[in-house]
Amino acid sequence: MSATNPGTMFEMVVAVLFSLGVAYIAHRGVTGSTAVNIAINVIQISALLVFSVLAIGYRLNHPPGSVAYLFDSVSGEAYTYEFATTQTTANGQTTETIVRDANMVPQPKMGADGKPVPYQISYPDKDAMGNFLTHASGSSVVKMHNFGWMFVQATVAILILVGFESVTSMGGEAINPKRHVPIAVITSLLVQGAFCYLIEYFSANYFLNSGYTMQNAAGSSAPIGDMMIVVGDALLGSGRGRIFMLIESVTVFLALIGTTLSCINTGARVTYAMGKDQEVPEHFGILHEKNLSPHRAIWALAIISAVIGCIALLMPFGDAGAIVDSAIATLPHGFWSSVWFATSHDHMAALPQSLLTITLASNFGTFLLYMLSCVICIVAYQGHPNFSAMRHLFIPVFGVLANLACMIFYLIGPFLGYGTKMEPLLALGIAAVWAIYGAIYFTRASRAAGRATFVASRAGRA
Repeated sequence: MSATNPGTMFEMVVAVLFSLGVAYIAHRGVTGSTAVNIAINVIQISALLVFSVLAIGYRLNHPPGSVAYLFDSVSGEAYTYEFATTQTTANGQTTETIVRDANMVPQPKMGADGKPVPYQISYPDKDAMGNFLTHASGSSVVKMHNFGWMFVQATVAILILVGFESVTSMGGEAINPKRHVPIAVITSLLVQGAFCYLIEYFSANYFLNSGYTMQNAAGSSAPIGDMMIVVGDALLGSGRGRIFMLIESVTVFLALIGTTLSCINTGARVTYAMGKDQEVPEHFGILHEKNLSPHRAIWALAIISAVIGCIALLMPFGDAGAIVDSAIATLPHGFWSSVWFATSHDHMAALPQSLLTITLASNFGTFLLYMLSCVICIVAYQGHPNFSAMRHLFIPVFGVLANLACMIFYLIGPFLGYGTKMEPLLALGIAAVWAIYGAIYFTRASRAAGRATFVASRAGRA
């Protein structure tokens, strides 16, 4: 089994075991889930702050012209010397390639004294092609450079903050929900926004330098991991940065457990409430006699999550991510390591990228959910004695417009050069099918229960 290509079957098994493992934690009850989440959050936030401090410190301690580290994406390591290069000509074009040894380690450029030339850091704004490379100062990180980039970043910010309200589903199990749930929601928003987004965003962008530019980050599958290797080498010594990166990666895995646990807890309790209201089959509205957890909803969601995870792994290299034929020929073909449907580049390019499709479908649902939440806020507070134009009209309207813009971007984005058309359109199709099924089920369930599908008037109004 290849470490870089673990294989479709292996990844599916991991997806199933991960879903069932997190579901078991949720099944044990709210006390255990809360304890696990608190421990994971403390570890993850601490790890993020450690990296952020080191990244900012690396930039401050390496002014232009000082000796620093040059990252090599092939070997995955950072070096304090300039790389030796040689010119090669192919198809009439001459390019410079890095000289490497048998282990693909870049060889140093030798100076007139016969010693390796130290790498001197700089902070260039753009390259000869006009591609963005680094920020000249901290103010450059936070200011707007391009409206399109700002829009994309705003979309990412919304997705990063998804789930801050998840604790509201635990209101029925809180001692004083009217006091504690609002505090928990605001605290969650501040922690996600300030610690897990703004600080990390600033430090990662401020770190960028000639040894690791934005173009390096764009071509990497794990740019934050690359940065950790560089700052780890600077802190612990050359060659030890990977150890620091692996330690930090463990905290990322723990964060995945915490995030999935929060999602299952929220979804299960919403499903439980719907079961109590007979909006879904009644057996979902039953609590476990010992753990007092909505166990049937939890395990149902775990199975659904495992199935969706397996579907997402069917073709992760489809469409624009299709592997070239020469790379396909080198892929392992064992039971655990083979990549399904990897027959040829053209065959893979004709299929949608399954992981991206599922991600986009999920994100579309997220935008739709928050947009509808804003609409409900506007409708519910009309005529309410506590109505505030700012909180219950202007802010929700802005939320509706922002989320609607993100959803529209699914249609116009591919035509503006952002990605390909296949995945976002397929994601919209999945969302449409799910919406149609949900509408049919809701209408039939309402009729069977003798309830009106739509509210004709409010209580106390004609």
